[in-house]
Amino acid sequence: MLNPSGTLNVAVIVKLEPDFSEGNVSYNSDGTLNRAETKNVLGPHSAVASSAALYAKVKYGANVSVATMGPPIAEAALQQSQLICNADELHLYSDRIFAGADTLATSEVLRAGIKKMANEQGIDIVFSGHRASDGETGQTGPQTAWKLGYPFIGNVIDYDIDKERGYVRLQRLIKNYGHNDIIEELESPLPVFITLDPSYSPFFNTVSQRLNLALNQNDAEKRSSRYKEYLKTFSAQSLELNLKSVGLPGSPTIVYKVEKIPRAKANRKADIIDGYSQENLSQVARRIYGILGETIIK
Repeated sequence: MLNPSGTLNVAVIVKLEPDFSEGNVSYNSDGTLNRAETKNVLGPHSAVASSAALYAKVKYGANVSVATMGPPIAEAALQQSQLICNADELHLYSDRIFAGADTLATSEVLRAGIKKMANEQGIDIVFSGHRASDGETGQTGPQTAWKLGYPFIGNVIDYDIDKERGYVRLQRLIKNYGHNDIIEELESPLPVFITLDPSYSPFFNTVSQRLNLALNQNDAEKRSSRYKEYLKTFSAQSLELNLKSVGLPGSPTIVYKVEKIPRAKANRKADIIDGYSQENLSQVARRIYGILGETIIK
């Protein structure tokens, strides 16, 4: 059922991830990622989850809170997510004791943080990405749902909310390797934890929704430019956490070995041409014809 306030409260879990396109990722001696010396961006799957929250805000007038765990530089992920979903509140869970956490210890911090959201009225839907590019485990979402006691639904490609009944109807993509993929339809009572399939993209199919979308996008630009006004930072103490359940002490995972993947050498060459030049366009056409030959239909 919907929380007592009657307002749909939505949370988004995001992550600041290494920008692997730069090819420079730094690790500490214990195998953990050195984020201070690695260029980071909002993870692509986190961006998809932020888009799902935007849909809830545009269509259902949801209150949106975005959260992440990490050092102070993780504020950048919150700001980038706010630019996408026009978040009303930003949470940063930052404490030295959180360093080196595996997915289980991370989910414990996120569980405690989500309980602090929406003035403790209760979160109806938690969105997260399918996985993170620096871990690829896909475990943090399901583990956080388990700790919260929320039903977990993964690979979601579309959803619709029945606020009166307090239910969410969903479609999710089931990969059936070697056969046709399956779209499964189901519904769940609120609250619920949802991870989005990477193919998810919100669709606004009425004029009023598109106008509301434009208003939210304009508001998101203003908010993200002064994101610190919406930012709350929490330590292990303020989250009332057991220090044995977070960080390295709460992480049963052991990193045995880390190998750096060398940056692939570029094997393509690009030529930039002036698209307004008839001579240049003719040269391109001749080169295409030379490669494809008789397959071109005249």
